[in-house]
Amino acid sequence: MGRIFHLAIAVQDVNASVEEYNERIGQAADVVVDGQYALWRTKELNFSIRKASPGDVGKLRHIGWEMDDVPQFTCDKDSNGILWEEFTAKQQAAEIDAAWPGTGYKVKKLKVKKEKKKDDKEAE
Repeated sequence: MGRIFHLAIAVQDVNASVEEYNERIGQAADVVVDGQYALWRTKELNFSIRKASPGDVGKLRHIGWEMDDVPQFTCDKDSNGILWEEFTAKQQAAEIDAAWPGTGYKVKKLKVKKEKKKDDKEAE
């Protein structure tokens, strides 16, 4: 797998955002903490949202990489002041559990999306 780009944004309404992003991403969130947080993992993207104060809605929280093998969760700022994180999926799950004990979130194997063949699309 290598590494997957991680993007975290601040939202006003987590529950409404979950409905919208389920549609935009094409799959249900992997974990939802009602009114607080949600995470989607695909082979291309690790995307999370978190409830924010009104002045922070729509802003970038941080970016980074989900990687197969990093010894520990790390974060630092780049030359523009943007926070970058590096972590494994299991380290992220531990962070979620630490922030919201009892979520029961377990890392699932990523599914490969099957794209319809051109012939299948034309038949529809």
